[in-house]
Amino acid sequence: MIARELLGLKDIISTSVVHPDMLENSWEFRRDFSGTTGDTLYDKKFLYEIYQLDNPKATTKVTVPVLWDKKTQSIVNNESSEIIRIFNSAFNSLSGSKLDLYPEPMRKKIDEINELTYEPINNGVYKTGFAKNQDSYEKAFSELFAALDKVDTHLESKNFLVGETLTEADIRLVTTLLRFDHVYYVHFKCNLKKISEYSNLSRYLQELWKISAIRETTFIDHFKRHYYYSHDFINPSRIVPLGPSSFLTK
Repeated sequence: MIARELLGLKDIISTSVVHPDMLENSWEFRRDFSGTTGDTLYDKKFLYEIYQLDNPKATTKVTVPVLWDKKTQSIVNNESSEIIRIFNSAFNSLSGSKLDLYPEPMRKKIDEINELTYEPINNGVYKTGFAKNQDSYEKAFSELFAALDKVDTHLESKNFLVGETLTEADIRLVTTLLRFDHVYYVHFKCNLKKISEYSNLSRYLQELWKISAIRETTFIDHFKRHYYYSHDFINPSRIVPLGPSSFLTK
């Protein structure tokens, strides 16, 4: 969603926003939560029905986001990092965008940062939160905060992860950082430090928050509701906490 906004694709690629509650039927197209749209193409009730439009025998896990081809009625891709790459260049002839989120001279460094952040941080919060035993939890927890420490040090005197401009590396990390204090710190027991307690990461996140494409595509009420309400195996009472106060709004 951030890349779509930055690359001028809002009028070229339409969106349908699922309901934040992911229950027995996985992602749903209900409209009874602020900001949801329902299925704007086929008026389906469930996202799995979209997967089955592509392949009636589909048995894959139903995930978001989904990049859908309206002409062929098929799924192009359902992996966010790959969709960002597609958006970065595939529609330039239609959008006229000159922005490059993965510039050739910076690709090696971007790939290195992505490797540093994806497994221990982006995926690490889930490995921590979904751990089935103490040893697995402690291993993921340690790797998560070791990586956050590295990134915090890396950002000393820097506004972006690579070079002097926003790249896909920033987009891939920022979504996890935005959820961290609101969800992962409590819900996934990632409670060594909040992002707001890191000097460089908190400054970095505050600066990125000023970018309208990031701020306007971040729906805190959606992701809080999704995690706390959907994961009843972690939070059986399904109580969605009211806090914390976001340091980004101060």
